Amino acid sequence: MRSNYEVNDGAGLSVISDEEVRRILAAAFEILERTGAQYHDKESIEILKKGGCWVEGNVVKIPTKLVEWAIRTAPSKVTLYNSRTGEVAMRLEGNNAYFGTGSDTPFFIDPYTGNRVPASKNSVAMATKVIDALPNLDFVMSLGIVQDVPQLVYDRHQFKAMVLNTSKPIVITAIDIDGYADIIEMCEAVVGGEEELIKRPFMTLYAEPISPLVHSEEAAQKLVLAAKKKLPVVYTPCIMAGSTVPMTLAGAIANGIAESLSGLVLNQLTSEGSPFIMGGVFTIMDQNTTIFSYGAPEFDIMMTALADISNYINIPMFGTAGCTDSKLVDEQAAIEDAISIVMSALSGANLIHDVGYIEHGNTASLENLVISDELIGYARRIVRGIEVNDDTLATDIIDKVGPAGNFLGEEHTIKYFKTETWYPELFRRDIYDNWVMGGKKTLTQRANEKVKDILENYEPEPLPKDVQKKLKEIIERAEKKIL
Repeated sequence: MRSNYEVNDGAGLSVISDEEVRRILAAAFEILERTGAQYHDKESIEILKKGGCWVEGNVVKIPTKLVEWAIRTAPSKVTLYNSRTGEVAMRLEGNNAYFGTGSDTPFFIDPYTGNRVPASKNSVAMATKVIDALPNLDFVMSLGIVQDVPQLVYDRHQFKAMVLNTSKPIVITAIDIDGYADIIEMCEAVVGGEEELIKRPFMTLYAEPISPLVHSEEAAQKLVLAAKKKLPVVYTPCIMAGSTVPMTLAGAIANGIAESLSGLVLNQLTSEGSPFIMGGVFTIMDQNTTIFSYGAPEFDIMMTALADISNYINIPMFGTAGCTDSKLVDEQAAIEDAISIVMSALSGANLIHDVGYIEHGNTASLENLVISDELIGYARRIVRGIEVNDDTLATDIIDKVGPAGNFLGEEHTIKYFKTETWYPELFRRDIYDNWVMGGKKTLTQRANEKVKDILENYEPEPLPKDVQKKLKEIIERAEKKIL
């Protein structure tokens, strides 16, 4: 009998111990009880006051016991569905890792001209079509902010551009509670009603507090509406160590966790058991350039620590990966994409966004997206680890082949060569002469060709015409209100 023996189901990564997790959580609880957070919505303040919080103007201090209650009541699993079939697409729980894009970048690299242009309805539709086609991308965010429509209703146009071009789950942003309500109505039209959307949600809202410790009126109202509608919500801060939160990583994480948990308390007091996803983008403000860095090692460390904490309290996590500070899809981009993707896949984060970002979140690149799709396949093979059993140990085959033998023609090799080995599509492993005969193309060139092939030849599953008409009517109604 073997003692102290642990069976590992795949590879994993942790950067802080359980004791360090407990200390960070204790600090977050202290921040909420001692310092509190600002809420700029009257209904939210009333909900919190009625729930047992201490209110001083718009500053709300939250007792630790209430935070612990909210953690216990939040579901440990959030399930998202395919909008066309109603089948399960993602189970956000445990160490299940799903990857998707980010939202609302102001600029877009046109794959046909290479120019950096303002994002538009067309660029969001293009990006969504590519995401729908890529095998390792599991969900969609807009990868652009629509700028060629009236800006008070751009969020409805953004959602329509996405839902027409993908059946994968969608993470949306909304300007305010009215925009969010209209998008919910659009989702209900897609699936056949309010009850169907509650039972099989294919959409989740993404909203943010303002660091440090502020909940805007719009963000708080959306949190409340999500709970009333029993729909999942991602509520996560984007913190900058040394700017909006403390410079020390432990202090930054504690502050960011406090912001997520203060949103969780409001959400759960509104409707106990409402599906909630924590997480965020935790990084530094680069003191040399003042940018919000997506390529810093501190970003990867803090995001992995955040996964350690979310796994400890058993709440699904919104992670970040596949993004870079580079202005081009170059060597820097590949390095920063790869490190963040592998670390996120190993960490146990669940809903991992921002794949395809370049220029520290200002610009979307479809070439970076398809390269990252390849890297996600690479990372998933690492996470799968090594299966050890009598058949995979292969002692009988080794004995059969013997010294100086060859395993190439063995049935054991034929049985396993597709399942044991990951084979790339964009990354090249051929010999030099064949690469030269193929045009000596770089990775970025091959990625651009793949993007164009998808845009020109791939067709996502369409929505019924009557549903498309309903979506159009909802947008037209919203536009009339602002005229």
